[in-house]
Amino acid sequence: MKTVTRCFAFVVALLFSQAEAVSVVPSPPEVNAKGHILVDFDTGKVLSEHNADMLLSPASLTKMMTAYIIGTELKSGNISETDKVTISEQAWARNFPGSSLMFIEVGTQVSVADLNRGIMVQSGNDACVAMAEHIAGSESAFVDLMNAHADRLGMRSTTFGNSHGLQHPDQRTTPRDMAILSKALIRDVPDMYALYSEREFTYNNIRQYNRNSLLWDRNLAVDGIKTGFTSEAGFSLITSATRDDMRLISVVMGTPSEQIRAQENRKLLNYGFRFFETITPFPVGEVFAEPRVWQGEADSVRLGLSQQSLITIPRGQQRNLKTEVQLEQRLVAPLERGQVVGRLQLSLNGEVVAEYPLVTLEPVERGGFFKRLLDYLRMLFI
Repeated sequence: MKTVTRCFAFVVALLFSQAEAVSVVPSPPEVNAKGHILVDFDTGKVLSEHNADMLLSPASLTKMMTAYIIGTELKSGNISETDKVTISEQAWARNFPGSSLMFIEVGTQVSVADLNRGIMVQSGNDACVAMAEHIAGSESAFVDLMNAHADRLGMRSTTFGNSHGLQHPDQRTTPRDMAILSKALIRDVPDMYALYSEREFTYNNIRQYNRNSLLWDRNLAVDGIKTGFTSEAGFSLITSATRDDMRLISVVMGTPSEQIRAQENRKLLNYGFRFFETITPFPVGEVFAEPRVWQGEADSVRLGLSQQSLITIPRGQQRNLKTEVQLEQRLVAPLERGQVVGRLQLSLNGEVVAEYPLVTLEPVERGGFFKRLLDYLRMLFI
């Protein structure tokens, strides 16, 4: 009886140890949208996608590119937040009846700072045209700038036709391209991106609230990004949120309602944070190998990484990462500090998850004549 009990206990312990060693990651949730994508901001790892390359109408998501360009112009010093913009006939709010507006009036002067909030908090179509004219002289010239930036960022399937996102035959994008733009906003113009977290803005005695309802969600640290809607595009929402050392970007395009677009983004963000994590498994400068160096003053050299090794893996699996050092060739002096001599390969459960250049962490000068001669002779027999 004792033997049976011991065997049963052993089997249970074995099962529990195996359960701890293997991380169970369920399939991504179903998303009620025409297309979506969930990506890790830092690593670019795609955690969920469906129809991520489908051509869709961006609607007011278009304003993200307008905001990106404004941010780059501010950063380069070409414009200032204190600039006063004279509102033209083309930018007049009356030209956009029934759409989202800042309610600027023709002939008035409005600061760039106020127009930025009119675009990013109130989603004002009028404010977009005003800033487009301020930066490029005309909205059509600004659209050329939008498409040039889209091409530079690698948004290969995107074409913009106006600065605000109202229906236009040339306006198209994909969830994947909008994830690229989202990452660029956060990375390149963080001060501009910070405006997306503002919940309300009052202009002309009209208070308007940010349409991104997840900014009020206490369970998610959402700090952006943008909503969009037209009858053709449906309801879209791009969100970004952080938890611990992880930032996720969720793009959901073409849902049936305002409530559903928020619900589906919440679902994706919770999935990503619950089952994945972003880690730095190895610090820059950590020694991974000290291989033989031939014909040098030293007989070995320390090898490591020169870049941050961020990766996205299933939560709790860092201890199961395996490393493999792959040298490109026999190391012969002289070697410079930082010289790439191989690769460091990371694998998890038999699958390669990342590769990094392996570099020398110190220089190795050529040895003296007799040292080089002796090593040369030794190399002939190895």
